[in-house]
Amino acid sequence: MAMLRSLLLLFALCPSLFAAQPNVIVILADDLGWSDTTLYGHTTYYQTPNVERLAKRGMTFTRAYSASPLCSPTRSALLTGQSPARTGITVPNCHVPQVVLQATTGKKAPPDQKAIQPDPVTRLKTEYRTLAEMLKDAGYATAHFGKWHLGPEPYSPLQQGFDVDLPHHPGPGPAGSFVAPWKFANFKEKSPGEHIEDRMAAEAVAWMEQTKDKPFYMNYWMFSVHAPFDAKKANIETHRGRIDPKDAQRSPTYAAMIQSMDDAIGTLLDGLDRLKLADNTIIIFTADNGGNMYNEVDGTTPTSNRPLRGGKATMFEGGTRVPCVVVWPGIATPGSRSDALVQSEDFYPTLMAGVGVQSRVRDDSERSAKASTPTQRFDGSSILPALKGDPLSGKAVFQYFPHNPGVPDWLPPAVSVHRDDWKLIRIFHGGENGAHRHLLFNLRDDLGEKNNLAAAKPELVAELDALIEGFLADTKAVVPVPNPAFDPSKYRPELEGKQQPKGKAKAPAKGKDDAIPALQGWKARDCQAAVKEGILRLTNIGSACFLGFSAAKHSGPTTAKFRIKAKAGSSHFDWLPGGVGSKPQRSEFTLKGGDWEEISVELPAEGPLGIVRLYLPMQEQAVEIDWIEISSKNGSKPTRTGF
Repeated sequence: MAMLRSLLLLFALCPSLFAAQPNVIVILADDLGWSDTTLYGHTTYYQTPNVERLAKRGMTFTRAYSASPLCSPTRSALLTGQSPARTGITVPNCHVPQVVLQATTGKKAPPDQKAIQPDPVTRLKTEYRTLAEMLKDAGYATAHFGKWHLGPEPYSPLQQGFDVDLPHHPGPGPAGSFVAPWKFANFKEKSPGEHIEDRMAAEAVAWMEQTKDKPFYMNYWMFSVHAPFDAKKANIETHRGRIDPKDAQRSPTYAAMIQSMDDAIGTLLDGLDRLKLADNTIIIFTADNGGNMYNEVDGTTPTSNRPLRGGKATMFEGGTRVPCVVVWPGIATPGSRSDALVQSEDFYPTLMAGVGVQSRVRDDSERSAKASTPTQRFDGSSILPALKGDPLSGKAVFQYFPHNPGVPDWLPPAVSVHRDDWKLIRIFHGGENGAHRHLLFNLRDDLGEKNNLAAAKPELVAELDALIEGFLADTKAVVPVPNPAFDPSKYRPELEGKQQPKGKAKAPAKGKDDAIPALQGWKARDCQAAVKEGILRLTNIGSACFLGFSAAKHSGPTTAKFRIKAKAGSSHFDWLPGGVGSKPQRSEFTLKGGDWEEISVELPAEGPLGIVRLYLPMQEQAVEIDWIEISSKNGSKPTRTGF
């Protein structure tokens, strides 16, 4: 009897010891801007009722930040709890063939740049103890659905703690299209026109049903709303009729992509409710970076992050402030909001503290070698106090982005810190004589970051910059260095923040130009092109690699032929009747692979071809092309390019 009373007392004092371990779902949207959902009252064009369903179940964070303004760095931070400054993954290049596991100091830069960017890592090293591995060692079933972009095998989800990975795709976006037919290597649609998010959400719910009798950790890392910009045609037409031409958010295609993203979240919530798992499931919903404001779709940018400045690939708020909802039954008050500073690195240590996994790690012969390593160093910290309604006083968050991609509102290589209402951006060696330059904003009064207060508040700049210096030292970041080749006469400060045309922002290195004379008018994208002895050789082939050509003189039914040596796979030949920005038309083809072969593709055009694009399957080996010929039935002379 005494023992029973003791157990009852222990249960009363520590009920979590007896509760079932909670399930964990991390929903990571791709390129979803802070103003792209209805959470914050800054959109009327996009509709996100299921994101609102999430918010009613948990806490919405108004000041949540991604680890980086680009995707792969944030993904690595979420999985490791470590900053991109520490891991060295600072750009989304984890699909390239080269394996680089250690960041190094850059070697050179053009004379118009004051700093040399570091050379980044291209894979998430398997030495890190990921969130998936930590939970798996605690008895959780683990699965990853959707985009990965942290490296192909042997760096895929299957080597990073996940039991299941669908569609097991290493690229930066969906393979070819959101709407089937897809080009995933070993993952096919179940029906014509199937949308990848519909399929991913259905697969995720089916997996939850299979594993509902044990705790599970599931990543649903969406392909949405990253390029390519396409969606269900019916949804596009619905949103086309809702356009307000005065609103900066006016792309019906992007609105339809948001709709499919939101529908997928609804499918997950419906599944949790049907399986009676909602009351014991933690859900984290956020994005990997801000909304895309540099591509073009429907004659406009994909989205607008107003009232924030900038977007994806910028260090301004539009690049790193992201939507965030955390559902945590028994911890976060349903329907609550918090203005606490949180970021991607915080979720791993928060889950460890809240779920109590570290004290329940298995110690048996099946335990992995990683599980026996010392506790992983976190750059984030637990946000459990904020989830319980308490402030996170004095918390600072950092973003490290030592690159300058030339998009609107870009900055030279930089690092930033947020603390309280203040944000300081350090531009590496951007001042006079190699000194750093600083931008200081009070976000409470100046959310659009229009008024740089650095000159007026030098003491605050010094205080916040000391935090940055400590952060860089602690993470052992490989930082930009002064450019000894810098030529003040070639420096163009007026171009800072202005979008640079591709191929014109700086002189390309030999063999990397997308319009080298030897290509005879063809342009190479997402790959490197070189011609030798009459053969075009393409290397560093990404998932969006294509050869483009202006075929304005051709119209009507056309035949495209080419002689190619490449790996086996399926791809397509596109034509854009209205030029760049117009809706592409497509014809598929299949490569047998292994040796030279001639491919003939019929393009059933009804008018001018405009621009043609020969897309190539992503592969590590080089692709060789002997010649390409375009022949139309309109009487025009065939265009044959022999390299």
